[in-house]
Amino acid sequence: DKRVQDAGTEVVNAKAGKGSATLSMAYAGAMFGKAVLAGLDGEPRTECAYVQSDVTELPYFASKVTFGPFGVEDVHPLGKLSEHE
Repeated sequence: DKRVQDAGTEVVNAKAGKGSATLSMAYAGAMFGKAVLAGLDGEPRTECAYVQSDVTELPYFASKVTFGPFGVEDVHPLGKLSEHE
């Protein structure tokens, strides 16, 4: 998808040249890290992660997962997909 390929440029254009997509990536990384640490501390959290699963025929897939005391506790099934997806 062309829009996904050019997402970084789209962020820069939306910010009118006053920043980059780096801050968005840093924020996403921080949220992911917080979810993993909260899960390990016994507070289940759900985020998206690229994990080994049987959600599709592919061995690894980006899916919603729930983190718990032992890491990934649950890999959620795909939701409803559009015809394009």
